[in-house]
Formats: sequence, structure tokens, C-alpha cells
Amino acid sequence: MLNVAAYAAPAAGAPLEKTTITRRDVGETDVAIEITYAGICHSDIHTVRDEWGQMTYPLAPGHEIVGTVTQVGSAVSTHKVGDIVGVGCMVDSCRRCQACEDGLENYCLDGNIGTYGAMGYDGEMTQGGYSTHIVVEERFVVRIPQALQGDKLAATTPLLCAGITLYSPLRHWGVGPGTKVGIIGMGGLGHVGVKIAAAMGAEVTVLSHSLAKKDDGLRFGATRYVATSDEAAMSELRGSLDLIINTVSVNLPLDDYLALLRYDGTLVELGAPTNPLEVAGFSLIVARKALAGSCIGGMPETQEMLDFCAEHGITAEIEQISAEDINAAYDRVVASDVRYRFVIDAKTF
Repeated sequence: MLNVAAYAAPAAGAPLEKTTITRRDVGETDVAIEITYAGICHSDIHTVRDEWGQMTYPLAPGHEIVGTVTQVGSAVSTHKVGDIVGVGCMVDSCRRCQACEDGLENYCLDGNIGTYGAMGYDGEMTQGGYSTHIVVEERFVVRIPQALQGDKLAATTPLLCAGITLYSPLRHWGVGPGTKVGIIGMGGLGHVGVKIAAAMGAEVTVLSHSLAKKDDGLRFGATRYVATSDEAAMSELRGSLDLIINTVSVNLPLDDYLALLRYDGTLVELGAPTNPLEVAGFSLIVARKALAGSCIGGMPETQEMLDFCAEHGITAEIEQISAEDINAAYDRVVASDVRYRFVIDAKTF
């Protein structure tokens, strides 16, 4: 067992503080990683502040992780000491069900094991990437392409969550040249989605509550940036989009957004608002529209996403911080005071 420095919430809703956590010994199929950077996801904040419930504390969050392999188990064939690798939102699954066999571990029928706050098969609660080291089963460790290493590595870190969360639905719903895609919200998730959809050849429209980030959106590859409060602009979009990706976790008037889809269009929910979604049946029925959901992606698709981003020069827009700034960063995320993701330098743990 290895004791490592970390930042963790000692109790529900408590500020994170410096502590020590334990990592398991490296097993036959395990990879030990010295963490270089850890990203801050809004999910970390929800979890630490006990907004989703059913968590065990103390808890070290973090599921956007990049670092260097320091040790591998005797049966590991996919990684070697010195490799630059990443770990995302999962660290295990049953590996036996149909979903796992299809490379969709994110939809494991037994439930995948989250990188933090989940009970592992060893009976221990998982602890995340706000730490100096982590040990992960090799299947759940991905290779960071050379083009995303070096001075791009910190900005690559959020791709392990934000990147795959957007890439997976864009790929699943067949986005390509000529596809008209709407992205609701241009925060930590949405700005990466704009970049990826544009690189896929889509015509991208950002749907935001204001025009404050319009210049950024156009720079990231959007062809149109619409304030959802502009009734004329929204009316002009009616029936024009093939796919809408909703990245925000608030209850929106879904009927208004479904009206922007053409027939056979789909609105995909990524955010998880507190209250149930409400939609009128005829918003779906009259033009064979669909309301769907998507949750991160499987391990093969995560590697595919990283390779795609490397090929197209895609990284997140980040602000790098030290561990002592985590609690202040949480408040800034909630206040939408970051463009667009915080990344923690693991040397400061």
C-alpha cells in the first residue's frame, strides 16, 4: 500500500483540505501513475457539496487525470513505465456484460466503478485524482498522443471528461460535414463540443443565454451564436437543426428547443437538472423528433476521442491553479467565473 498526498473533503459540504490517502499495491493488470495534472469538473463540486447525496467521506474527487506511468503489473501489455497516460470518469466495470464486451463500459449493466466515490470490487471506496498518485486497471488507462503532450498536456486534461462527454454523442448521432448542430451552453463542456463538432465538419450554432462569449464561440469554430432570449433569432432557427446537445444542468423549456429541430432531429441531454424534465408529447410526435441522453463514453471511444483531438489540435481552454486555490475555484465555477476549465498542478498536492 502507498500513502500519497491529496486534497479531500473531510465531510459533506466541507471545504477541501490537504490530507493523505492510500493507494493499493499494483496488481497483475494494474498501472501506477504519478499524476501531473487533475482537472476540476462541476461534478466534483456537486459531489463534494453533497448535492447528489449518498457519498462517503472523506472524499478526494477528480476524474480528469493525466500523468506518467511509474509501474505496471506483470500482465500489463498496453502501457509501460514512462508513458504519458490519462484516466477519466471510470476505473473499472464488470468487464463481462454485453455493454462491456461492446466497449461501452460507461453503460456497464452492473454499473461501472467511478474514479471517486464508488465502491470498488476490492471493497474499498475509490478516491480520485486530486492526489499525487493513482493505481488503475490497465483497461481504464488511455494513451495520451504525442501531439497532446508537453506544453499542451495541462489543457488536454479536461478532455478525459468534457472531451469524451461531447465526442460520444456527436459520433453516435453521425455528425459530419453538413450536419447542423446546436450546442446549448458554452461553458466547460460546451466550448469543447463546439471545437469537436466544427472539426467533424458540422455547421455549429451556439445557443447561450447571452452574447458574452460570442467572440470565443466563433473563434472555436461556431458559424452562428444566438442569445436564447432573442425571440427573433430563435424563431429564425425553427426546424433547422439536425442535432442539439444540451450541456447545462438546469431545467430548460425543452419544447422551445425541440422546435429548433428538423424532422427526425434529436435533442441530447448531458446535464442532469435537479427536477424532472418536462416536454409536451406533440413536440416529439409531429416531426418524429427524439429526446435522448448520453453519458461519457467507453474506453475504446475515449482513446478514439484523444486521437481525434490530437489530429485536429483540440484542447480545452484552461486556467491552471495550485491545490491551495481549489476551494476558491469551486466558488468561481459556480459563479461561471472561468473560461473555461480549471486544471490543478499535481505538484502542489
